[in-house]
Amino acid sequence: MFIPNFTVRSPHVRYTEEAIEATYRYETTQVETDGATGEAVAVPTTATYHFRTGRHVGRVGLMLVGLGGNNGTTVTAAIAANRQGLSWRTKAGTQSANYLGSILMSSTVRVGADAATGEEVHTPLRAMLPMAHPNDLVIGGWDINGADLGTAMRRAAVLDVGVQVQVEEELSSIKPLPSVMYGDFIAANQASRADNLLPGDDKGAHLERIRADIRDFKSANNLDTVIVLWTANTERFADVLPGVNDTADALLASIKASHEVVSPSTLFAVASILEGCPYVNGSPQNTYVPGAVDLAVRHDVFIGGDDFKSGQTKFKSVIVDFLVQAGLRPTSIASYNHLGNNDGRNLSGPSQFRSKEISKSSVVDDVVAANELLYPRGSDGVPNAGPDHVVVIKYVPAVGDSKRALDEYSSDIFMGGTNTIVAHNTCEDSLLASPLILDLALLAELATRITYRTPEMGAHTHFHPVLSLLSYLLKAPLVPEGSPVVNALFKQRACIDNTLRACVGLPPENDMRLEQRAHPTQPTGRLGVAAAAAAAATGAAADSDAAGAGGSAKATDAEAVRPTIQAKAFGGEGAVHGLNSNAWNANGMGNGGSAEPGGGGLAAAAPPDGVANGNGHA
Repeated sequence: MFIPNFTVRSPHVRYTEEAIEATYRYETTQVETDGATGEAVAVPTTATYHFRTGRHVGRVGLMLVGLGGNNGTTVTAAIAANRQGLSWRTKAGTQSANYLGSILMSSTVRVGADAATGEEVHTPLRAMLPMAHPNDLVIGGWDINGADLGTAMRRAAVLDVGVQVQVEEELSSIKPLPSVMYGDFIAANQASRADNLLPGDDKGAHLERIRADIRDFKSANNLDTVIVLWTANTERFADVLPGVNDTADALLASIKASHEVVSPSTLFAVASILEGCPYVNGSPQNTYVPGAVDLAVRHDVFIGGDDFKSGQTKFKSVIVDFLVQAGLRPTSIASYNHLGNNDGRNLSGPSQFRSKEISKSSVVDDVVAANELLYPRGSDGVPNAGPDHVVVIKYVPAVGDSKRALDEYSSDIFMGGTNTIVAHNTCEDSLLASPLILDLALLAELATRITYRTPEMGAHTHFHPVLSLLSYLLKAPLVPEGSPVVNALFKQRACIDNTLRACVGLPPENDMRLEQRAHPTQPTGRLGVAAAAAAAATGAAADSDAAGAGGSAKATDAEAVRPTIQAKAFGGEGAVHGLNSNAWNANGMGNGGSAEPGGGGLAAAAPPDGVANGNGHA
């Protein structure tokens, strides 16, 4: 069943004109190790979070560094085509503007099960919380090449001519702002395109000019929020030097001194942070030197990165996770691709290729580290290096934006056998990356409206400035210091889905489906339905109010229900519990057996010879 939108009915969720507020019980497990015996003990833990999500989206601007490139022109043209509802003819038939490839615009999530039939109910991911729409984004940005976007779109040759001719007039009115180009951070072959640069080599002055560009763009378009995103050329890695870029103050001083180690992407990151605008790095270089991260934390501004995960690497993060989860041991991964767009031309530079090689190679690290049965540590305790992994990228102009990717995965299997999987992927590079740019911008904007607090905190605060929520969309996810990096694709997607669910008081999806696995001779424990079925079986009257997506069940005074059933409402769904279970509410833990008005809500089982004092709502 598909529903376009929904609301949650729960004592833990409150809707106001300004915000959605949800009190959420977060459950996880900590593992403790006895120092004397070495025994490991798993300890379930719980924590209470109060989420507040602003409902007013406001006007959102997206400033792209590399606006005139393949990705920048494709994003801008696609928004124009979707806004106008365009269609065009190709040899394959009539095509219509769409946002395929965007998880926010084209994917759904499970809300729960229909209270009457048990059928699974799905809704668009974007319906979980108020979100900006891509059609409403105001686009601007910078580029080292000064061509208007109409000209740049034709040069990129990504979109069908039938689209280009219909949006060309609108795009031709957009010209990129001047950008910067320093030393050998990008390949020397890009110099011939660089006709739109800020004058001089004073990085401090350039920083102030970029900050002014952001302020002017925000003011001229009456914007509430501006997201800045790097979709320009891959840079070589920057050296990290003590006293130069290892702290926020050192980095700011180095910019003022025009130090050669400061890269263009880091300069844009600093400008964005100082203007209070979230910044996302869509390329693989180390934009976020320690000083840049330090600055983001100091100013409490979101940063995300690195490197769009759109085709070959996204597939790799799935296939390796599948092999390891199946108990097979990948021994080698050989990845080759060639492309002919300007990204491929820039990557023909050895230093720029090395940045990309690093981000493409690290995508399997966490999957390997999670299974020491397949990859045991050495006798010296050093972690296993995992499978041999090689990445090759070649520039072949003739194929343009249609990248060819070839991967070979070899694995050890049962009883000394070998399994080899070979995959060929034709990736329309910019058509895969552009929807990711939209998702990154919209999720970053959403994050600016989400705050939380715990009982130990005095006031609400935002998530950590290093916005790891974006990891699903990026090859080399940036995470807070000390946090594990997760590359497995389905874990990353579950993080997005479940975080949004928490913000509306819904429990995380765990796929247990206990109500579907109940013994056929026993009640299902399905929310609402369970209480009614139990009451009917005992001949007692029950007032079971199945609340659909809200997921609540109402208990009236002196209800008698079957003694082994409790329909517990927490975060919108119920579960079967034993007689000794407790009801959690916003004020703490309450004993099972009664539901207090305004409390956590529990339609509870009575002892065999008693009744439940259910005066509240579950």
